[in-house]
Amino acid sequence: MTNRILTRRPVFGWAMYDWANSSFAVTVMAGFFPLFFKQYWNAGVAATESTFRLGLANSIASFIVAFMAPLIGAIADKGRARVRLLGVFTALGAILTAGFYFVGKGDWSTAALLYIGASLGFWGGNQFYDSLLTDVAEQREYDLVSGYGFALGYLGGGLLFALNVAMVTRPAWFGLADTAAAVRWSFVTVGVWWMLFTFFPLALVRERRTQEQLPPLAAILAGGRELLLTIRNLRGETTMLWFLLAYWFYIDGVNTIIKMSVDYGLSLGLKQTSLITALLLVQFIAFPAALAFGWLGQKIGARAGILIGIAVYAAIAGYAYFLKSETEFFVMAVVIGLVQGGIQSLSRSLFGRLVPAGRAGEFFGFYNLMGKAAAILGPTLTGIVALLTNDSRLAILSIVILFIFGALFLLRVRLPAAGAVIAAPAAD
Repeated sequence: MTNRILTRRPVFGWAMYDWANSSFAVTVMAGFFPLFFKQYWNAGVAATESTFRLGLANSIASFIVAFMAPLIGAIADKGRARVRLLGVFTALGAILTAGFYFVGKGDWSTAALLYIGASLGFWGGNQFYDSLLTDVAEQREYDLVSGYGFALGYLGGGLLFALNVAMVTRPAWFGLADTAAAVRWSFVTVGVWWMLFTFFPLALVRERRTQEQLPPLAAILAGGRELLLTIRNLRGETTMLWFLLAYWFYIDGVNTIIKMSVDYGLSLGLKQTSLITALLLVQFIAFPAALAFGWLGQKIGARAGILIGIAVYAAIAGYAYFLKSETEFFVMAVVIGLVQGGIQSLSRSLFGRLVPAGRAGEFFGFYNLMGKAAAILGPTLTGIVALLTNDSRLAILSIVILFIFGALFLLRVRLPAAGAVIAAPAAD
């Protein structure tokens, strides 16, 4: 039964977008961009100041995504344009990522601007990718299919990252002059990989016909009206609000650890090669772990699986405060790999069960809004704490409270009955 689900053409095509765009998540966001930003584009700048600049760039990108996501999602629903917009945002992100190749040493401001633009492409594409889960799978399949997407993402992202690591550690093998040239070419490979494998979702995924397709101008006007209606109606949707509030807190902690862990390791004086190896470890452990969490969600429920992930992440943040050696960093990487894909995939599948029929793009816009609005706080918080206290350990410890609040709010979520379909609110 499981094999039949995962080999369906729409499911495979959808999951391959995670394979495609995870190259940006691991090579750029978690891996080389923090390293290169600190050591090349911020050469000669104090570690705490470069940390602040990195946190600021992440926060600006998150702020922009947060406030455009619901409107674009509503418009996409009305025009049945989510697949097309996935392609548009992919092109934006991939082209700007390749553009890192041309940024010179010390030019941190240009690098930051390109990163903000590429991040918009990444998160915008992710919004439509997430929402298409409800088009390629039935509700009973959400946990498994969502986990499958993240598993392929970690595998695909890990394979390209392994190639990029080989380029950086052995540049002569690839005919490159030095490590800096290898990193710059790695950004180009990410752009090409991202665009190339996006062919699969564009070719194999189709949106379900849940409402009449409108022409572009009518879709914009109708999408705007529907968004305003949804905002009014959300006040009475206590289950949706509790989940979004919970997600706001706990995914902020997850994303902050993903984005800032390499920078944190550098601040502690750990070797660059060890940090890169740890990232590779996370990728390949997370591949089977994400599949396992999808299965676990089917057995014990998505919310219970998320709570397990939150508890582990809170322990990770506390552990990181006392971390001193590279061996301890590897231990942390292993534990992160076991839960990272699981908490992300089960969050997506649980939210998919709460989305009204025919409104996936719009409501996943709110889902991304909460994730990105929260991500304004996390990187900024760690950056400011590091800058004010000159203590990176306190910065990483400060995010524990986010996991605590996330768990408390998630416990307030009343889950829909199995197989229940949530109706969209009637239009005025």
